[in-house]
Amino acid sequence: MGPGNGGGFEMPTLEKETPGILQRISEQGGYAFVRMAARGGDLRLAEAAREMAWEQLHSGPWHSVLPIWRDAYSMACLRVANHHFVAGDFAETLRALDMGLIMGGPLLKPELEAAVDTVMVAKERENGGLGGGGGNDKVESNSSSCKLVNLSEFNEAEVLKLLPDKSLSLKYVERRSGLSLEGFLRDYYQPGSPVIISDSMSHWPAITRWNNMNYLKRVVGDRTVPVEVGKNYLCPEWKQELITFSEFLERIQSGNASAVPTYLAQHPLFDQIKELRKDILIPDYCYTGGGELRSINAWFGPASTVTPLHHDPHHNILAQVKFTSVARLWHCHLQFTFHLYSVLFFVQLLSEFILCLDKTFSSQGKYLLSCQVVGKKYIRLYSASLSEELYPHSETMLCNTSQVDLDNIDDTAFPKVRDLEFMDCILDEGEMLYIPPRWWHYVRSLTASLSVSFWWSNSEGSP
Repeated sequence: MGPGNGGGFEMPTLEKETPGILQRISEQGGYAFVRMAARGGDLRLAEAAREMAWEQLHSGPWHSVLPIWRDAYSMACLRVANHHFVAGDFAETLRALDMGLIMGGPLLKPELEAAVDTVMVAKERENGGLGGGGGNDKVESNSSSCKLVNLSEFNEAEVLKLLPDKSLSLKYVERRSGLSLEGFLRDYYQPGSPVIISDSMSHWPAITRWNNMNYLKRVVGDRTVPVEVGKNYLCPEWKQELITFSEFLERIQSGNASAVPTYLAQHPLFDQIKELRKDILIPDYCYTGGGELRSINAWFGPASTVTPLHHDPHHNILAQVKFTSVARLWHCHLQFTFHLYSVLFFVQLLSEFILCLDKTFSSQGKYLLSCQVVGKKYIRLYSASLSEELYPHSETMLCNTSQVDLDNIDDTAFPKVRDLEFMDCILDEGEMLYIPPRWWHYVRSLTASLSVSFWWSNSEGSP
């Protein structure tokens, strides 16, 4: 079935910018691309042009790839997507558009986003008006069969056996219900102390929607996202893949203990998929200190997913929407070691982005608020003052990651760690965890988990 009116996308920016893009590519020797793009009315030629741009993206380190080839890739993705849209193949249309959003340059991003909106409207029309919001969400979420996580089946005693030594036996992270901005600033932000904030997320649409498999599949099931595959980013077999969100949800739900974990981590999902962005709200705490919100990222994954002990350069609020997490906090974190050639360009861009953020924040405070939307997590935290005792890696890319495996501590190699003071917690859905800059933290998902993290910096001269 076609898109409804038999026509393709309206792409005024593409039509305006195409001559300039082709001219600049010609100047860089991309004559074959120009010839194929100029005859882009043929799907095969459009796909060939996209493949050529893709090869250019992978021709060397990300920073050495000419930006014009990123815009060329976006242009080719738009052409390919338009062919699929006219043919009524919405899944392939969205895949092409998402690849353009993930791997392409900024010039045609508004055009790609507008095309996604057009496809979503066409899909809604074809499906009889079942869109992303609708009144069916609450009805569907009441059925346990469509829940991503059913906490009534959560066996806390069994799960806690998997936690690191001494977990939940020393000092707990303080919990505050409905914490005022003044109280947050006075008691936690200025002293640099972690805190769990409860009863501040109940108005988020995500709280009722994201534990609904039907909602997630309907709204974002056909969208392509980058995922991490492997125990964690320190493992040699770790890699990244590009898969649909539906396939990602199936992997989370499989329950196969022997399967390699698949995790959607530190990806700007809400920039890519606007429908999910509408389901969350920026906590007022993120504006504490008169600073600027720097990043909103998604952390979606199965039970037993582990983020090794690390620290972030920013103030951090983690929001747990509807699962449970346990956390240990220490004070320094870097989370990227990248091995995947097939998405090398994306990976290099992301790693360079993180390093750029670190440089940008070098003279400012950096703050993190983590919000747990679905599920539970265990989190252990160590103060920034303990950085030397936590044995950070010497490599630049891993300097914010500890060499210590908390699940199997080598007392000979790391004799100081076991006796270090820490605080920890189980982060439940609907709770936010504030992590001060450079506090070390270890995270283990106790169930399938959907979380949102907010990073912000303070203004210069603020405490």
